[in-house]
Amino acid sequence: MCGIVGIFGETELPNLGNCIEKMTETLLHRGPDSSGTWIDQENKIALGHRRLSILELSEAGHQPMKSSCGRFVLSFNGEIYNHLDLRKDIKKLTEVDNNLNYKWRGASDTETLLEGFSLLGVKKTLKMTVGMFALALWDKEEKRLYLTRDRIGEKPLYYGWSNNNFIFASELKALKEYDLFNNKIDRDSLNIYMRHNYIPCPRSIYKDIYKLEPGTLLSLDLSATKSGGTSLNKEIWWSLKESTSLGKENL
Repeated sequence: MCGIVGIFGETELPNLGNCIEKMTETLLHRGPDSSGTWIDQENKIALGHRRLSILELSEAGHQPMKSSCGRFVLSFNGEIYNHLDLRKDIKKLTEVDNNLNYKWRGASDTETLLEGFSLLGVKKTLKMTVGMFALALWDKEEKRLYLTRDRIGEKPLYYGWSNNNFIFASELKALKEYDLFNNKIDRDSLNIYMRHNYIPCPRSIYKDIYKLEPGTLLSLDLSATKSGGTSLNKEIWWSLKESTSLGKENL
């Protein structure tokens, strides 16, 4: 179990570094082994990560992690069970194109995912994964942020808006450490909770804060932060209904 956090937006934060560190440290219980932050002041984005070391115990698994090409930065929570198979697929690709010739830096599934995104594409790599995860991926070239969760939603991920900045985290309490967080209760969500003792996706107890749906890829650029979320892009990359239908066809 690890924890991820992030801030992306137009509103200037004089203490962006301190803010992302505060948010990250609230998730110490999710990742006691190490902590990391990555900040790009020019593009107004910051990522944080608390790490529980499982597959790669060395610094080669430290996060947020940059891709070998320098284009992508990843903050990842979860485990990819078939990541060794994914590495074989990537190796086949590099054998076709000798210019790639990728050399693995470590044994982490984080690196596997990251290079998959870089070489195979985001959606294609997600569909090839077998595992549980929630992640944030920054594309420096497109200046676009991606958030996604696994097929069933085993790993949590909350996101939303506060003072025109887009924020996200594995847990709500990390979002509350954001300096400009608005803790106004969403009354509709409260009513649902009082009736069912549960708040389903995509709602949360706080206004303008949401829980990302399983099997969904959310993406946005800086223009989306200016529009207050009206230009957010969401794609369903896996659905139970579609998977069931395909299964019936193969009987």
